[in-house]
Amino acid sequence: MEELPSTHKDPLIEFLHKTIKIAVKFLAMLMTLVIIWGIGDVLYVLYQRLMQPPVFLLSISDILATFGAFLAVLIAIEIFINITIYIRNDVLPVKLVVATALMAISRKVIIFDFKELTPMYIFATATVVFALGITYWLILMKEKK
Repeated sequence: MEELPSTHKDPLIEFLHKTIKIAVKFLAMLMTLVIIWGIGDVLYVLYQRLMQPPVFLLSISDILATFGAFLAVLIAIEIFINITIYIRNDVLPVKLVVATALMAISRKVIIFDFKELTPMYIFATATVVFALGITYWLILMKEKK
């Protein structure tokens, strides 16, 4: 069943559905630009870190900053995939959305600076990771039935 059918008995609703479909396609184009921009950012961050003395050596914080830039691009690609699946099927892919959220929170955890964070912030993040993990597992269990 389509969430936004192209035809509807009410002309206003039909117009609004078509408008939303156009908006989603526009978002897909914008996300493509964000991905390209993000790749440029990854290259810039990597170049900048490699050119700082000692040249061609990366510290742990440099590696984490590079990972963060990489993961940001991967998250943007996941969001693009969510958008394109929605365009094709008119259905929001819940499993993929939860997986994208897991990737985003994982990026956050990877680039944590534990010297700057409070224990409550770390605990709250762990709770979100746990909740998303349980949610993803429940979705997988439902699919197996």
